[in-house]
Amino acid sequence: MRVCFVLVFLTLLSLKRVEYILASLFLLFLIDFKAVFKRLKKVILSVFLFNLGVSIGYLVLSFVKGISPFEYIVYINLKVILMTYFVFWFFSNVDIVKFFSFSKDLSYLLSITLSQIYSYKKTFTDFRDAFRARVVNLRDKEKEFIANTFKFFLKKAFKDSKERSLAMRARGFFDD
Repeated sequence: MRVCFVLVFLTLLSLKRVEYILASLFLLFLIDFKAVFKRLKKVILSVFLFNLGVSIGYLVLSFVKGISPFEYIVYINLKVILMTYFVFWFFSNVDIVKFFSFSKDLSYLLSITLSQIYSYKKTFTDFRDAFRARVVNLRDKEKEFIANTFKFFLKKAFKDSKERSLAMRARGFFDD
């Protein structure tokens, strides 16, 4: 299973032509026909900012160098969508914990990551539910809610990262 994932991933990564990328994406859509729209929405939301940043950067660079940017922008955006879609699809069909069970260190890191994801998700759900229960006109306070929630999670992430790095250092993950 791991070898298959790596081989397919590397094969998709090595595609150089937009036609092959589109064909691979279409094949993935056929394989995943029941969840295509739901998963594609997740993929696009996940990569939007990255793709936007890369595309704008390349547009600026190509303008300065006087080259046509559109072929490369289409290529790189489709490639990121293909790779992300494949990873999302694969891990929706495979138990991620079992997939990384071959390595004690990776299993430990995955456990830490998953516990943090679930903890943050639960906290965010609690915040959102409390906000909806206490605010009559949601649109008036929505920007403030988003800003405060972002600040909370940013502070929490910094605090948690310090604690996690200390725990990992105590378990020998870093060679200081």
